[in-house]
Amino acid sequence: MTLRLRRSELSTPASNVKMIEKAMASPADLVFLDLEDAVSPAQKPQARKNAIAAFKDLDWGKKVRAVRVNGADTQWAHDDIVELVEGAGDRIDVIIIPKPKAPRDVWFFDTLLTQLELKLGLKNRIGLEALIEESAALAHVEEIAACCPRLEALILGFGDLSASQGMRMGIASDPALRYPGDLWHHARVRMITACRAAGIDAIDGPFGNYRDPEGYRRESTWAATLGAVGKWAIHPSQIEIANDVFAPTPHEIENARKMSEAYEAATRQGAGAAGAGGMLIDAVAVRIFENVLERARLTGRA
Repeated sequence: MTLRLRRSELSTPASNVKMIEKAMASPADLVFLDLEDAVSPAQKPQARKNAIAAFKDLDWGKKVRAVRVNGADTQWAHDDIVELVEGAGDRIDVIIIPKPKAPRDVWFFDTLLTQLELKLGLKNRIGLEALIEESAALAHVEEIAACCPRLEALILGFGDLSASQGMRMGIASDPALRYPGDLWHHARVRMITACRAAGIDAIDGPFGNYRDPEGYRRESTWAATLGAVGKWAIHPSQIEIANDVFAPTPHEIENARKMSEAYEAATRQGAGAAGAGGMLIDAVAVRIFENVLERARLTGRA
């Protein structure tokens, strides 16, 4: 799998040229041009053309260049892939798949992309991300996460998933009846675990109220604590928060260095574990600290 930075994934309607241009100037790690939910049926053909032009003509800098296409069960999916790849395939890093319910929906896009890459002689292999936003997808998330070498990440889609599960969000308007704790804890843990087992990235889904930065930071922190590596941003104001939360803090980095060095010193002396700062450091603990240091290097904080 290609290693990419995905702390922040900025959603941008492909129907709005001005918003696309603004997204290019943002500090988002990944920008995806949306052909699906953010675009009305009548606008989809033009949005597709806008996306191709953006891939070909705009300066994306170091951003991951992505697009969300329409689902495999729609009338637009085939043309989305064919026109995008034929028009700008050498400029596209990632295609985001909405609403897969089983591995077969991922395989549809994988097969079509493989055919086009061979036909066009593309040197780059386009990666896939898939949204877990249907009850059927969550029920089969382990299978989906491991189903395709082209798949690089899964994303938890809260809006469609709540509809698919028949959640009654209106009840939450009464504080006395609100669900106790994190409504999405189970879904987050299950998807993140599936991603970790398959060796791919786990991305937390959108936070709808962009005027509530503390709420966004809170949910980003919950997701990061559980092992997610990034979060969607539906507004540019959310990008810096995600970039900060999903990078290790200076304290985490310094602690990881100290603990790793203590373990290395102990192993050189023939010991299988070390004590530092009142903690026992063994091979299991070192895996955690190595993850912190790798994220520090990737985010430029090392």
